[in-house]
Amino acid sequence: MNNPIKKVLIRPAGALQILSYKEAQQLCDQTAEGLNEVLKRCSLAVLNTGAKGDSGTALLNAHPEFQIQVHTKGRGLQIEIDNAPEHAFVNGEMIVGLQEHLSAVIRDLIYAQNDIIENSEFDLETPFGITNAVFHIARNAEIMQPDIDPNIVVCWGGHSISLDEYKYTKQIGYQLGLRKLDICTGCGPGAMKGPMKGAVLGHGKQRYTTPRFIGLTEPGIIAAEAPNAIVNELTIFPDIEKRLEAFMRIGHGIVVFPGGAGTLEEILYLLSILLHPQNNNIPFPVVLTAPESGRAYFEAVLDFIEQALGKEAIQKLTVLINQPEDVADFLKDGIEHVTAYRNATSDAYYFNWNLHIPFDLQQPFFPSHQSVAELKLHRDQPSHELAGQLRRVFSAIVAGNVKSEGIAQIEQHGPFQITGDPIIMQHIDQLLKRFVEQRRMKLGTDQYEPCYNIVSP
Repeated sequence: MNNPIKKVLIRPAGALQILSYKEAQQLCDQTAEGLNEVLKRCSLAVLNTGAKGDSGTALLNAHPEFQIQVHTKGRGLQIEIDNAPEHAFVNGEMIVGLQEHLSAVIRDLIYAQNDIIENSEFDLETPFGITNAVFHIARNAEIMQPDIDPNIVVCWGGHSISLDEYKYTKQIGYQLGLRKLDICTGCGPGAMKGPMKGAVLGHGKQRYTTPRFIGLTEPGIIAAEAPNAIVNELTIFPDIEKRLEAFMRIGHGIVVFPGGAGTLEEILYLLSILLHPQNNNIPFPVVLTAPESGRAYFEAVLDFIEQALGKEAIQKLTVLINQPEDVADFLKDGIEHVTAYRNATSDAYYFNWNLHIPFDLQQPFFPSHQSVAELKLHRDQPSHELAGQLRRVFSAIVAGNVKSEGIAQIEQHGPFQITGDPIIMQHIDQLLKRFVEQRRMKLGTDQYEPCYNIVSP
């Protein structure tokens, strides 16, 4: 049984020791304009690392008395936590890695609010302004290292996967580690933890002494994908779009494991960029991989992508089933091409400035019944634009499945109504039915209740 720790006081190290009174007040402010509610949700998720579940609402309901306050004292910042989960402590002391993650939460919430969102020097109404904001958030978190050759592999996949698939992600991570490649993921469990865990062994065998395990998240999804214990560089971006852009700007190659609607959202986001004509000549290795037991997931995904976006989209993706060494070699070789291209174009190793990300993809999408109904799901548009619209469909489904705001909307107004081209609707419906059959839609549900209706005009 988990008995909450009634009260604990923590003094963060580093720059957070000298937080201003205003910043401390913002973190304690429980009004709609304040940061206490988002601080509470993110902190509770961090302190529940390793716990089962993928619903922010359920997590808050399970810890109704959890509170966190931030105070500026004479000797610096003091964090006061009431009714914290017991498993975040050993012999009464909070686990060091969780303290680091908690400090990252405070650092990023304050920086994004005061130095980005409320700073007139950042024009978040322009493409460059948003990319500039992503750059500054990443730089403030110190996740960009200028003296390291490209070696960051982004790993995407489900936070709730089978044991067989999880073991496979560790095999891939092991092979990447043997090649001295660093790992960047959404920082959660499942396909985000496995590659990191495998890479620990691979790095160890190579006596690689500076391994990097980068975790990128955002407040709306952190409860579903709480940072795993291996992450040693955590950054929280203000929204899912800036998080996705950060993956593309910071990573040098991507490996995708089986997942659910959220993983397909990431794949469609990726395709909306790779299919854009301005990115045709930019090398960016992408591989979809799984053990034999996960083949059906990618068969369903690839069938949908081909039907909706055409063969050109399929050609942007390399599929390797049950081939860990080949996957690692593919990424290693691909990253060498990335390095050569960055040298030829004088682009930074640590941030992909040359990649064109359309402004529409950078705009935060807030799933609501109105915004979902207004999606342009028709074939009379370029394939990269359709991919961006389809990505929002699956963003809405993720919100309705696991995000607090999305769940509340579904409870109040019923399922999202997804409508568009009849053929596209048919393929979306078939794909989602296959996801449900494969039990990939929501953790811990024997009978999945859809948060959507597919409507053909």
